[in-house]
Amino acid sequence: MTLTGWAPETGAPRGGTSRVEEAVLDALDVAALHRTLADLVRVPSVTGSDAESELLAGLAERTARAGMDVDHWRLDVDALAARPGFPGTEVPRREAWGLVASTGTGDGPTVVLQGHVDVVPPGDPRRWGGDPWTPRPAGPRLYGRGACDMKAGVAADLAVAEAVLASGVRLPGRLALHLVGGEEDGGLGAFATLARGHRGDACVITEPTSGTLTTAAGGALTFRLVVPGEPAHGSTRWAGHSAVEHFGYLDAVLRELEAERNAVVDPLMAEYPVAHTLSVGTVVAGDWASTVPDSLTATGRLGVRLDEDPADARAAVEERLAAACAGHPFLRAHPVEVTWPGGQFAPGRTPAGAPLRDVVASAQADLTGTAPRERGVPYGSDLRLYAAEGVPTLHYGPGDVVHAHSYDEHVDLTELTAVTRVLALATVRLLQA
Repeated sequence: MTLTGWAPETGAPRGGTSRVEEAVLDALDVAALHRTLADLVRVPSVTGSDAESELLAGLAERTARAGMDVDHWRLDVDALAARPGFPGTEVPRREAWGLVASTGTGDGPTVVLQGHVDVVPPGDPRRWGGDPWTPRPAGPRLYGRGACDMKAGVAADLAVAEAVLASGVRLPGRLALHLVGGEEDGGLGAFATLARGHRGDACVITEPTSGTLTTAAGGALTFRLVVPGEPAHGSTRWAGHSAVEHFGYLDAVLRELEAERNAVVDPLMAEYPVAHTLSVGTVVAGDWASTVPDSLTATGRLGVRLDEDPADARAAVEERLAAACAGHPFLRAHPVEVTWPGGQFAPGRTPAGAPLRDVVASAQADLTGTAPRERGVPYGSDLRLYAAEGVPTLHYGPGDVVHAHSYDEHVDLTELTAVTRVLALATVRLLQA
């Protein structure tokens, strides 16, 4: 999906914009924006890797050179893990860093543009049309791991801040870039940033939304099931109890629970075939081909409904599996073990009546002639961490999430330019609110 109404030849704004706003829009360097995205894609900043920290260090240097006040600090992960609400992690880290770069010293509102620099692994490189870490332009698109999720959004954040600085305009508010790692496996970076005391009066997370307004994000909880069985020789499998067969029985129970949990969903989530999925991602069983497997381990993700307490979501799974085991001749005495490791994303919303929603919507309408559609998304994000701290937050960014985490991940550069212009205009207006 590409924004309509934007004039790519001239970049001329449509609708009513002030001279201050036009000065920032004129200072927006589109060629530099596209170069920045390509430079970001070249860094293999997989969640938990050294490159994740290295990229944040490079961005700390860049923002400092631009004249921004920079807070770049090493995270004490053990201390953070002891804090209430810690979101969990799924990968080991040798180190982790936080980065906040801000500009403006006025006593007006603080506006946060937030983005995560970490990406998921590229998978089988043979399935890509080129090297996942080499940005590959093709027509209006740029391909590479992280191009969509969400280095295009990070590039937009940087471009807006640099345009505000380059324009020379004086704004009463303070613009802060919260550039974080660890989003893909729970939200460590955002949690640490908020724990350090960085806040804002409004926050836009530039996750890929294709120019729609995302004002709600469902949650996602990682679970692990250990399903027992009883071993026997494969030639006499009738003498054993297969953990694989037991898992098949329990998986059917989980499918029923998923259907029940999606029978009625919030209108913001109505466009999705299954708004809050209960999905098994890995299954490992047995230790010998001719032995009936005595154990199976499965991991997956549980979608948390909007406004649902994650504890209630966990309880729903645990109670349903316990009831299923109680009605099974073997599992009654050997019930499944359920644990909740890894990332734990609660749901979150933009508060009703928050001016942020209208400011971003009107900025898009003024520049493109088309108001954005409002919707929710079925995946967990950093939105819920900011919302929990009382910061009105929404997603608005370039790229279609359908291309995130995929082979040949890409973003439309025309859309990137259009969305960045909208972000710039909305940011100026929020800083003057």
